[in-house]
Amino acid sequence: MTFQSSKRLLVGLLVALGATLNAGAQELIPAAYTPAPYGVNFVGLSALSNRGDLAFDPSGPIEEAVADIVASSFTYARTLNLFKRSASATVILPYVVGDLEGLYLGEPASANRSGTGDLVMRLGVNLYGGPAMSPREFAAYKPKTMVGASLMVKAPTGQYDSTRLINIGTNRWGFKPEVGVVHVMGKWAIDAYVGAWFFTTNSDFFGGTTRKQEPIFSSQVHLRYLFRRGVWAALDANYWHGGEATIDGVGSDDLQKNSRFGFTVSWQVWKRHNLRFAVSRGAFTRIGGDFDSVGLAYGYTWAKRP
Repeated sequence: MTFQSSKRLLVGLLVALGATLNAGAQELIPAAYTPAPYGVNFVGLSALSNRGDLAFDPSGPIEEAVADIVASSFTYARTLNLFKRSASATVILPYVVGDLEGLYLGEPASANRSGTGDLVMRLGVNLYGGPAMSPREFAAYKPKTMVGASLMVKAPTGQYDSTRLINIGTNRWGFKPEVGVVHVMGKWAIDAYVGAWFFTTNSDFFGGTTRKQEPIFSSQVHLRYLFRRGVWAALDANYWHGGEATIDGVGSDDLQKNSRFGFTVSWQVWKRHNLRFAVSRGAFTRIGGDFDSVGLAYGYTWAKRP
């Protein structure tokens, strides 16, 4: 095998494993741009189990690859009055435990990783249809059509070792600008988002190499139904495209063109306590993880009384 061929295989391997342990483009998050009254605090704990196959560069030496990954996270968010518009700031600290195994050149191989993932920060603001509101004003609010925008930043704080090919952290910054539209029709609502992940260069990649990755463009659509105050369900779907990677300028057949669909239920179980359950699976996967995913999240909200 030539030096160039080895690097091409390395690129394909990393894209599939990177999409597995750092599934940023795979997000399915309904109601992300629905406004809330300012001054509300939120803390949450979540766990997401991902199990399934891994799809690699077709020219690569890896076969029958499977993964079992549990991604948990702690979230803190606060709603804001940002220039008289409804807004929110969010910080997410993930922790990942993953087992990957398969055949490499016909021989069994496996990898196990656990540790903190890259810290995620998000600032979202409503641009149209959702002014900043006090809790009393929000109680009388009748939403129709809303337009929001957000910027998500992923910092290189996760567990990383350049002597390992497979890492939980990415050793680079990621930035995702996104625009979302919400249209409410009585008890029904449609959410649609369009965004893209942009990445800085990892100059300390495996073996002292430099890794670059092209942007990943993503979209989401959600159809929600409100059963009663505090209880809703949604059908979810997404699609992402891009992410070609190079190592020291050498690329591979690693374009990601993947899609998922799922179902989410959220309910307020008691006063300020909320539970959210979500399931999803791959609709089609070219490169990356073709997973069945099950997630459960608990959230607690509070606000300072006037």
